[in-house]
Amino acid sequence: MNSLYILFVLPLLIIFSYLFDSFSRKTKFPSVILLMITGILFRFFISFSGYDNFTFLDNLIPVLGTIGLILIVLEGAIELEISRKKLPLILKGFLAAFIILVVNIFVLKWIFENIFDLQNTVAALFAIPLSIISSAVAIPSATGLIDHEREFVIYESTFSDILGIMIFNYALRQYETKQALIGADPLVSLGLQIIGVIVISLLITYVLFKLIQQIDHHVKFFLILALLILVYAFGKLFHLPALVTIFIFGIFISNAKNLLPRIFRNYIDLDNSKNEIHEFHILTAESTFLVRTFFFLFFGFSIKISDFGSITPLLSGIVIFLVMLFIRYLYFSFTTLKFKPSPITYMSPRGLISILLFIQLKDVAFINLEQSIIDEHTLLIVILVSMLVMLGGTIKKQKGTNEVRIDNEESFSVEMDIDPSELSNDQT
Repeated sequence: MNSLYILFVLPLLIIFSYLFDSFSRKTKFPSVILLMITGILFRFFISFSGYDNFTFLDNLIPVLGTIGLILIVLEGAIELEISRKKLPLILKGFLAAFIILVVNIFVLKWIFENIFDLQNTVAALFAIPLSIISSAVAIPSATGLIDHEREFVIYESTFSDILGIMIFNYALRQYETKQALIGADPLVSLGLQIIGVIVISLLITYVLFKLIQQIDHHVKFFLILALLILVYAFGKLFHLPALVTIFIFGIFISNAKNLLPRIFRNYIDLDNSKNEIHEFHILTAESTFLVRTFFFLFFGFSIKISDFGSITPLLSGIVIFLVMLFIRYLYFSFTTLKFKPSPITYMSPRGLISILLFIQLKDVAFINLEQSIIDEHTLLIVILVSMLVMLGGTIKKQKGTNEVRIDNEESFSVEMDIDPSELSNDQT
């Protein structure tokens, strides 16, 4: 009977997720919110049956989240076009991700220490997850933006994920070993690790790319995904930024012609790999959809409405996000010299990464989430508020005039060597 019940529920959840995604594409309302609300309501109704033992979610959610993160970064990287023309945009995305992330961490750390009265190390480890933009939410939500804005969001959110995880793991390792966070030795060690990971990533990318071309078995793309997950797991085991490998692989397989010097192109059959890469992209996209669906459903399911008995998480979450939104507004105002908020300003949702890192904090010996003023409820409020603000920004863009749209394009295109003829065409 239980098996039959599951056979009914799982397909219905996937169908609902598909409908949510279609609704999101038309209305720009984040499907992630609908998935979480569905999970929360499902948990609410089930609680009336008297069954409330869902400890299996403690292990299931992190696994789904990690696989979802790998797939999302991979899918986003495959969709990106790398060329000399795109380099200014890539640099802008990286700088925005790095500067905004670091400033958010320092500002939130100060707030947590001086206002929320948290210990120095605890304040830093809470600040990092909250400062990271979720590519799992930002990338699907950017589909309605014009091309260079959409690409910017993909670059920024992906770099934010990678940099945020690297900073978090670095800080956690330093605090657990009771070493200084900032110093010559640890920073040099971190730099060497990053260089080593990039070199290893290039070698792994070459091997996997050759496997895609040479394997004649009818099942091979899931093998590649399995190997990528295995690489990520080894990276996590040795505290290395393995997400860089995933990003480099995705970038490479879709941009091999632009990235490879001519001398190396003889070793890889690029012409015959177009169809295979396209099929791999489709598989990645559909796998991402499936994993993201169940992650946010189960995350919502893990939340009890009865736990929100206090208004403190609501107020704390709103204040935290408004501070980060103000920092983001200042950054884009000074870098573009446009003080009217653009749609990019609102594209800073929190989500999957923040959840995963908060879950990881449960296993840290010197942190007690149950007794902290910054807990999972605060995190949920930050996630929901950030998504609603993003929704408001995209709706504002849709309702805006053509003049506003042109203004936003100019703030990016002037610095990115966009062909002037394209602007004139848009203006007409």
